[in-house]
Amino acid sequence: MLILKKLNHKSPYPQSILKFFVTRFSSSAQYVDPGPFDEPFPDEPTSAYYDEQVFKAGRNGDMATVGYLLNKRIKDGCFNTLKTFSFITNTESSLKNLDPLIEVMSRLDKGLTRKHAFDSLIARLCKIERIEDSLRVVELITAKQGSWFRLNAATFHPIVGALAKKKMEEAWKVMDLMRDAGVSPDVTAYNFLLTAYCYETKLTEAAAVVKKIEEEGLVADGRTYDALILGACRAGKVEGGLVLLRSMMDAGLHVNYSTHSHLINGLLRVRYYDGAVRFVMACKGRDALLDKESFGVLANKLVNLGRKTEAMVVLEEMKKIGLGFGKKLNDFYEANLKSN
Repeated sequence: MLILKKLNHKSPYPQSILKFFVTRFSSSAQYVDPGPFDEPFPDEPTSAYYDEQVFKAGRNGDMATVGYLLNKRIKDGCFNTLKTFSFITNTESSLKNLDPLIEVMSRLDKGLTRKHAFDSLIARLCKIERIEDSLRVVELITAKQGSWFRLNAATFHPIVGALAKKKMEEAWKVMDLMRDAGVSPDVTAYNFLLTAYCYETKLTEAAAVVKKIEEEGLVADGRTYDALILGACRAGKVEGGLVLLRSMMDAGLHVNYSTHSHLINGLLRVRYYDGAVRFVMACKGRDALLDKESFGVLANKLVNLGRKTEAMVVLEEMKKIGLGFGKKLNDFYEANLKSN
């Protein structure tokens, strides 16, 4: 594989890669400022602190306090996280608080505070597989656009991502829903679809997504390449994956750790063990954390595959460049040093 020899030589010619819910929300819940918070705030509150307080209030059904905290945390520079709405679970007792919560959120400070809160709630609903509820929230926001805030592609990302894994047809319908709401799908939204097709090695469909990205004037990013490399490697076309990596590097895009893992797994899958070792060696020195991840992953996989010779080459190199490894690999290394 000549491409392995070219990874350290930049080419001057980078390759180019090719109404769900109409129910209107209504609730009698009213936003009422709860007044002074029961607990004293720390001098320097953190997002984790706010997540904990929101969880306590939400679990107790105190949506007014949740609203107070959602407003205050943004003023304190503590943005919402994936854990902010963890008190919403896929249970009847928890979901009964959803409508009162939405009503309170509709009265949050306008702008970033309200937008970020709703985006975080939608992401939470998708995480607990309440896609219909997330779409109901989107429908409500759409009806209120201008008075609440304007939707953008980021609001839809969790929904497209969740549906692409299991219900591709519905994921495409959400892309249409975005356009109906006046939002143009961005490359991130397409990347969710592309990754799902590539994981299933549906390369024809993946190529059609890439064509769509180009037709809409969007620019492929690191995730686009990552998906295509995944697809190539899972289909046994590792040489193509390496060509895409070279193109990705020439374009100056950040290479994700997962991209290297796709290629390592792909090389091992076609039993090109020496090639996997040479690949990791060729990429070393660019990123210390990547080196630790790639060398460690490859060494463990080679040991599990019973490839003693190649595993020892990797471990010797790890020793040489100062990368530590755990007890399992160390025991293997010591045992095989003694046997030689």
